[in-house]
Amino acid sequence: MKTVLVTGGSGFIGANFILKARHDHWFNVVNLDKLTYASNPHTLDAVAGDPGYCFCRGDISDSQQVKALLDKHQPEAVINFAAESHVDRSILRPEAFIQTNILGTFRLLESCKIYWEHLPPEKQANFRFLHISTDEVFGSLGPDDPAFREETPYAPNSPYSASKASSDHLVRSYHHTYGLPILTTNCSNNYGPYQFPEKLIPLMILNAREGQPLPIYGDGQNIRDWLYVEDHCEAIWLVLQRGRLGESYNVGGNNEVTNLEVVQQICARLNQLSPKENFDYASLVTFVKDRPGHDRRYAIDSTKIQRELGWVPQESFESGLSKTIQWYLDHPDWIEQVRSGAYQAWIQQNYDHARSSAAPDS
Repeated sequence: MKTVLVTGGSGFIGANFILKARHDHWFNVVNLDKLTYASNPHTLDAVAGDPGYCFCRGDISDSQQVKALLDKHQPEAVINFAAESHVDRSILRPEAFIQTNILGTFRLLESCKIYWEHLPPEKQANFRFLHISTDEVFGSLGPDDPAFREETPYAPNSPYSASKASSDHLVRSYHHTYGLPILTTNCSNNYGPYQFPEKLIPLMILNAREGQPLPIYGDGQNIRDWLYVEDHCEAIWLVLQRGRLGESYNVGGNNEVTNLEVVQQICARLNQLSPKENFDYASLVTFVKDRPGHDRRYAIDSTKIQRELGWVPQESFESGLSKTIQWYLDHPDWIEQVRSGAYQAWIQQNYDHARSSAAPDS
């Protein structure tokens, strides 16, 4: 069975991908993860005893460590999930995003280029470097603008999206300059099991269950395209198998929903799944001051990946949201594990002061 090095595999999307890869026997996995605040090693407890899974704590910026892993495990591919990904954090402290998303990606590319250059010709031809990115690199859309396509000019509006745009350009350059066989995916907002509860959907679920305010930025009319994480994992697998070298593929859920609608749907489902007598969870909704540079609308055109690789999302927003809410209701132990002191400090700094901040939408 092939071996793939997955970076950032203990985060939300990376962990879901590893769990699916091992469950479906796609390949053996070596997981390199720094275990920052948003990583939870317990998410991968199901593969802890799996001989086809190996965990290594480390940083993609550590070239010596990456080289040692590549030399030891001889992977046929590297999938780079490793990234700082929270917009609000990037506004408050952008330096970590520059370090990980730009410099980290650069050093990972350098290590992979050297490894790839020393492979035998047949293995060189089969090697892939797949970079996982975001739709936020394209900027903001007006209400009637066409959805983002792969050819849409980059126009990032936050330190986070600017750092991811930079990493995308670096990955592209290593293909065109050095011939490194790269692929890139740009996905819309993911949601589903194991998502760290600073993001919109899990935070709203948990706040509602605890009777806490459900803070919504501005007028709540910011629109995002929501993609169920397992659908995203299937798309990544297909791109890795059959994607054209040097190409990028947009991956979207075809679910454009306003932030207010997202929260209202969560409240409606909680009223059914976890009812409280004479209480409507929607009564907790609170509108708060908008965040700086808040993009108004994202929308992904997934025509290319549908046409070339036959991928289409299997979950509607309604079905995926129901699964997600039920998962959080069923896994209180996991929730307690991620609610560490560092997480609580972040919440207090950014969300607890009186009506001055809100839950992120990406």
